[in-house]
Amino acid sequence: MRLLDGLITRLLDGPLEALVTKKVDERVEALKLDALYSHRWHGDESRLRIDETAIVNNALFNVSGGTITVGKDAFFGHDVAILTGTHDIEKFGRERQMAFPRSGRDVVIGEGVWLASHVLVLGPVTIGDHAVVAGGSLVREDVAPYTVVAGRPAKVVKTIARPDAAEATPQEAQAESP
Repeated sequence: MRLLDGLITRLLDGPLEALVTKKVDERVEALKLDALYSHRWHGDESRLRIDETAIVNNALFNVSGGTITVGKDAFFGHDVAILTGTHDIEKFGRERQMAFPRSGRDVVIGEGVWLASHVLVLGPVTIGDHAVVAGGSLVREDVAPYTVVAGRPAKVVKTIARPDAAEATPQEAQAESP
C-alpha cells in the first residue's frame, strides 16, 4: 500500500501544485481588481448616499462630520478622498483625536461630476452638476455647475458650455443688448 501511495503522490504532486498555484494567482489578481473598484468609508455608512449610476472606484469617504451625496452619473478617478471630518487644532493628544464635529460638514457632488484621480474634497462643500475637478486638486470651496477647477486649492480654469444653451446669432445678441 505504501508503494502505491508513493506512486500516486509523485504522479499528482506536480499537476496538483500547478493547479493550486494557478488558482491562488487568479484570486490574488481578482482581489487587486476588486481593490481598484471598491470604495471605503469611515463612520456611519448610512450617511453615504451614492446614486446607483455613479462610478466611484476606490474612493475613500469620511462621513464622521456630515453626509456625503454623490449624484447621478458622477464618476471618480482612482484614489479620490471625500472628507467631512476635521479636528480641533487647539486640542492636544487624545482630546484632539476625539474633538471633531459630528455634523454640518456635508459634501454634495452633483449630477455628472467628474473628479479625476487623486482629488481631495474637504467639506462642507458642494460641487455643482457637470463640473470637472482636475487630477490632484484640493477642493475646499463650492464649485459652480459646468466649471472646470484645478490646483491646490482648486480654482476655476474654464467654464463648460451647457448643452441646452442655444448659440445666439450676432443679430440676436445685438437685439438683447441695451
